[in-house]
Amino acid sequence: MSTHRILRLGARGDGVADGPLFAPRTLPGEEVSGTPDGQRLTDIRILTPSSDRVRAPCRHFAQCGGCQLQHASDGFVAEWKAEQVRAALRGRGIEAKIAPVLTSPPASRRRAVLAARRTKSGALAGFHARASDQVVEVPDCHLLHPDLMPALAAARDLALTGTSRKAEIAVTATLSRAGLDLAVAGGKPLDGPLRLSLAALAERHDLARLAWEDETVLTRRAPVHDFAGVPVVPPPGAFLQATAEGESALVAEVLALLDGARRVADLFAGCGTFTFPLARRAAVHAVEGAPGMIAALDHAARHAQGLRPVTHEVRDLFRRPLDAQDLAQFDAVVIDPPRAGAEAQIAELARSGVPLIAHVSCNPTSFARDAGTLLAAGYRMGPVRVVDQFRWSAHVELVAGFHLH
Repeated sequence: MSTHRILRLGARGDGVADGPLFAPRTLPGEEVSGTPDGQRLTDIRILTPSSDRVRAPCRHFAQCGGCQLQHASDGFVAEWKAEQVRAALRGRGIEAKIAPVLTSPPASRRRAVLAARRTKSGALAGFHARASDQVVEVPDCHLLHPDLMPALAAARDLALTGTSRKAEIAVTATLSRAGLDLAVAGGKPLDGPLRLSLAALAERHDLARLAWEDETVLTRRAPVHDFAGVPVVPPPGAFLQATAEGESALVAEVLALLDGARRVADLFAGCGTFTFPLARRAAVHAVEGAPGMIAALDHAARHAQGLRPVTHEVRDLFRRPLDAQDLAQFDAVVIDPPRAGAEAQIAELARSGVPLIAHVSCNPTSFARDAGTLLAAGYRMGPVRVVDQFRWSAHVELVAGFHLH
């Protein structure tokens, strides 16, 4: 064993010592002992703990890889996530004000991807251990919403019913207003007998909906989500914000940034997380690459009351971004791309002259690149709001406004 001082946290939440050596569940300033194994430190003992170290609230933390930062105080985690954003922007020569971080409470995750597999004596369901394919059961998880917890038992039964001994399934579990909505990937081919077994399983676990690969096996109740009073039924496994609190925070920021806009483009619109709140006061054109999500948005818009006009199109914004001429008809844009950002679309936005842009991002690095493009085109950036709905993880989400003078 050797002794090391932790200098900082890396982007994935591991402590970093000279070498570099990566030491999970350590904090800056701590002196630790451990055994180097490549670039990782194993058999770690904390010799001098940080004043920011706290006792992890969840008993599964030492084994489970679902959380990385339960050993750090809430204040430390919030400031570290804010600093991740500052550092990414500084790397592009950008200085920005970071507004106070908004963190979702414990036991608030309404959506999670669970791993499940058969064993000699039954089945396991939970999260993977850190840097491992081992499945760790989490019956006392402090992350998941209490009403999502029954998905663990359903996932175990799904593994018993629809996998071989060596296979593992991924179960996307979402909590809807009507109960659990599960979508399974990696199982056996769906045939007649398996379909009957899955239907019985859905009844037994009182599932709202069960999908297997790309096919809906059974819908017992429509798995409805509410966006600004508009009921929406997303396709199985569709992207949704991870917590209700996180969604509310992001929506409130976007509405404030685009206040007064009359014609808004919602790019990477999904099923309408921002479309419908904005449509309470502005005409909205929603653009999304996934046909199933646009179909859900369209159905909800056609049956909703009290909305301004909502139009939509299915479009791959990576390959065919809206060009500057397309964008000229809007006085505001909200854009919420995947982790890679939206380099091509941002380049068109920079040329468009759209007065207001609300940029939502789940990756400080790609956001900093996109922000640099907009700033170079004459936009000014307001404060950046970090919204931490992936509590105790290294994941960072944010929203910022850009406006032309």
